[in-house]
Amino acid sequence: MTKLLGISGSLRKASFNTMLLAQAAKSFGGDYTLADLNLPLYDGDIEEKGFPESVQKLHAQMAEADAIIIATPEYNGNISGVLKNALDWVSRIKPAPMADKPVAIMSSTAGRAGGVTALYSLRLCLVAFQPTIVNGPMVAVAGNYAAFDDDGNLKEESYQNAVDGLMEKLKSSI
Repeated sequence: MTKLLGISGSLRKASFNTMLLAQAAKSFGGDYTLADLNLPLYDGDIEEKGFPESVQKLHAQMAEADAIIIATPEYNGNISGVLKNALDWVSRIKPAPMADKPVAIMSSTAGRAGGVTALYSLRLCLVAFQPTIVNGPMVAVAGNYAAFDDDGNLKEESYQNAVDGLMEKLKSSI
């Protein structure tokens, strides 16, 4: 069975980005795991003493996954600090866990643009990892507070179609 790892750039319990990942995982099928990004802030002094267990676990999950989906909110025109911190930690452990691995990125934000700027920033952050980023359809859910129903499902067919299309491309890239 295909192993899919979801990485949400939000720690909030009722995170719209985590909901978006759940919708993508349902569309994708396979064995889905949501990564835990509740990690210590990156600190070289901590690294010198050894990588925290939570960071090692995230690295192992990334390395073992057949494909990865990442969803980020947009904070001040960029990815969340939580996601950036996780990427900074994982980048310190070799080998690179996403090298040549298919990765799909998406966003959900309260704003009208749906996090397009954060998606651009996320692409730049991922360059060092050398993944195979699946291009389009772009999933950028705007007005997230009204985009999901009470069960966490996307309300708009256009958003669900974009998620389904992106997951089909991700599956075909494995």
